[in-house]
Amino acid sequence: MKIRYALSIGAICASLLTAMAPSQTFSATAPPQVPNTTPKVITGTPPNEIDLLWPQGAPGALGTDDTDKPKLLVYLPKDNPMHMGVLIAPGGSYQHLSLQKEGADVAHWLNDHGIAAFVLEYRIGPHYHHPIELGDAQRALRLVRSRSTEFGITKLGMLGFSAGGHLTATAGTLYDAGNPTATDPLDRQPSRPDFLVLGYPVITMDGPYVNAGSRKMLLGDTPDPALLELLSPEKHVTAQTPPTFIYATTDDRTAPVMNSVMFYEALVKNGVPAEMHLFQHGGHGSGLGTVTVSQTNPALAAWPSLLWPWLQAR
Repeated sequence: MKIRYALSIGAICASLLTAMAPSQTFSATAPPQVPNTTPKVITGTPPNEIDLLWPQGAPGALGTDDTDKPKLLVYLPKDNPMHMGVLIAPGGSYQHLSLQKEGADVAHWLNDHGIAAFVLEYRIGPHYHHPIELGDAQRALRLVRSRSTEFGITKLGMLGFSAGGHLTATAGTLYDAGNPTATDPLDRQPSRPDFLVLGYPVITMDGPYVNAGSRKMLLGDTPDPALLELLSPEKHVTAQTPPTFIYATTDDRTAPVMNSVMFYEALVKNGVPAEMHLFQHGGHGSGLGTVTVSQTNPALAAWPSLLWPWLQAR
């Protein structure tokens, strides 16, 4: 491993709203329905390199520990015929990162399909709040774009699970074209992903379907109502939002399925190419849907095979 310090939807909504009580509030503090099997040491093929997002120190850093240094784990395939890369945002309620199940395992799957993968270790609560997380994601997108020729990619998407899905949806709705006069060359790169993949995502920051634990870690105990609005991606979808693939389970009580449905509805209303797959059972946190983490519904293992042709069409 080389370590670098460089740089008709209305019917769907109606039926789901009927099935789920609007008065119910969901919290990330409840025990997950699928055990978190993330080991302390990431297993499998190691990354080709690890890049600090800011080699000279990240803006807003509260110290010099490893958790104060957002980084990118680069996994490159032997061949990349589609010239595609995917930035991966692991979940963890904005208070830990599921770097194995929702990071390295996904990177290996992408590599096996000839796609470059970049796992983002972003800063999280309770020490870090917005805009740090979004800033880390945008920096990662700019960094990969600045090295697109080296990585052999012409398309760069973003994939996220749970709270990482929220970060992905936020990056896909609150992006910029880059600052052409910026002193830092990376800041001249655009931060818009070319496509989004959301696995059982947290989306809204307000209302009956909010994941209270993720909101607290991202925004603190008493968030400004304006921030709740800003960081509810379903409210900021436009015709320019990237094409999106969504996977979720109806019995998810950590990131209620209505999060996915609301975002999908906003995509459809704005004419954004979108595809959504909902499974009846499976709870939360199934990653790629392998049997070891999907005891509640082995059928979840099918969802990556649904994602693959969608990626090929990008």
